[in-house]
Amino acid sequence: MALDGCRRRKSSVTPIRYSAEDARIRGAVIIGGSTHMPIQIGQRPDHGFDEPLGLLSDCHRRIEHFIDVLATITDEAAGGRLTSSYRGALEGSIRYFAVAAPRHTADEEMSLFPRLRESGNREITAALAALDALEHDHDEAEADHLAVDELARRWLADDHLSPPDLEELRQRVARLQTLYRRHIAIEDSEVFPAAARVLDRTQIENIGSEMAARRDVRVHVSDER
Repeated sequence: MALDGCRRRKSSVTPIRYSAEDARIRGAVIIGGSTHMPIQIGQRPDHGFDEPLGLLSDCHRRIEHFIDVLATITDEAAGGRLTSSYRGALEGSIRYFAVAAPRHTADEEMSLFPRLRESGNREITAALAALDALEHDHDEAEADHLAVDELARRWLADDHLSPPDLEELRQRVARLQTLYRRHIAIEDSEVFPAAARVLDRTQIENIGSEMAARRDVRVHVSDER
């Protein structure tokens, strides 16, 4: 669930290159004039691909941010005409969930979770029990995101959202907030710490390399420690 390019050790990883699409996502989410939720997206993330578990958690902060952006715009603009700030923030948020968030899901379901299942370590048992539910969350979230994307694009096109559509948007965004709150809490407090204990250095490095490859970033891990 990361903005791509979601601090890295200078000696171990080549600089992360952001694509033009990522730059647009990062730069389009400041809601000018909103006193409810100051937004600072674009600052350097805390971890790089040499620390993939930390990077996954950094991405959770992005997800929390962008879903809160959607909730704020829905509440404050209430289906009416969008200011340029709201329009840019809404476009940036739906672009994030369309482009970057699916890569985060793949990071977990294709790189992290299978290695945890294969570990056979008793320390991971409790976290493993939560993985099936977490993957179900991904499926459930996808349906809500598709609806949110369609409603948001309709709002952007018409500069207006009907009361029934506005209510549906509110409900789906609220459901996503609840789902992500639970999902992220389990991963940050149980799954990722267990993975840090159970997976060896090579496995961690391979996860980071796979995450980088999904973003077309070349990563070189140095032998220096």
